[in-house]
Amino acid sequence: MTFALKNKFLIFMLIVSGALASASSRILDETILAEKYKQWMVQHGRTYEMKEEENMRFEIFKKNLEYIENFNNMGNQTYKLSTNEYADLTNEEFLAYYAGYKIFPSKISFKTKRFKYENLTNVPASIDWRKKGAVTQIKDQGACGSCWAFSAVAAVEGVIKIKTGQLFSLSEQQLVDCARIHKTQGCYGGWMDDAFEYIVKNHGLAKETKYPYTSKDGNCSHRKAAVRAVQINGYEDVPHKDEEALLKAASQQPVSVCLNSKGPEFQFYSGGVFTGPCGTSLNHAVAIVGYGKSEDGTKYWLIKNSWGKSWGESGYMRIKRDVASKKGLCGIAKKSSYPVA
Repeated sequence: MTFALKNKFLIFMLIVSGALASASSRILDETILAEKYKQWMVQHGRTYEMKEEENMRFEIFKKNLEYIENFNNMGNQTYKLSTNEYADLTNEEFLAYYAGYKIFPSKISFKTKRFKYENLTNVPASIDWRKKGAVTQIKDQGACGSCWAFSAVAAVEGVIKIKTGQLFSLSEQQLVDCARIHKTQGCYGGWMDDAFEYIVKNHGLAKETKYPYTSKDGNCSHRKAAVRAVQINGYEDVPHKDEEALLKAASQQPVSVCLNSKGPEFQFYSGGVFTGPCGTSLNHAVAIVGYGKSEDGTKYWLIKNSWGKSWGESGYMRIKRDVASKKGLCGIAKKSSYPVA
């Protein structure tokens, strides 16, 4: 074999071996990903009726995992992402299932026009209503757009504890089934003012144990709804649509708020102070149960979500506070309210 032929042969062998190594690497990567997916399925108890759906969900899982790893590897973020129980859903699917805030402007009869905390000046630098025993355990709304009910219930649970010293886990399902005031539609979305309105008209709300959550729409059980554990006198909207007014209210009691939860960053948030990106078009309801500063001095809101304990910081999120926009990050200061007991 001539020198030229030997060189050509060596080049050919290098190309072939490189291609084989690349193919082997792809097979190895696919094997690792498949094993990660199986582990994730076991961890979250996920099963699929058909193999085709499992394969489709695997492809979504891979894209989400790649996004999460790329985000975390950037190294300059104030928060982290993780493959939580929603890792087999596209963001569009996730929002369709788990976001359910819808505002329906209408005449409200139990809302006061005043803001009881307007002249409050002694606002503490930080507060955590969990440490004061005014927050129940993290709950899971499931694939039902009932975030509005969970947000309202969290606020009512908090104010009742503050007023009476007793903490009750109250019924979101009662609101889903019975609070059909105006256009609130159970699992298809609603808003917290309608929830407060219903509680006033019903002269109270039942405990969760008396009217348990099913994560689906049901017919209103008037028998269960009549077993009232607590009641409120009315509710107030936080005026001005700015973080200063919201801070005054949150320093005195847990507050129902809305925000924009669109994007994989929100879907897969796992810890740290969330700084976006996010818009200000409201689509999800949560409750502010505190605020404070992180170790690096970043101001944050502490929010209680209703997506289970595998999301965020065991079900909670710290979201940046005191931003340039009056609307707050993700529009958190645009539409907030609290019950009056």
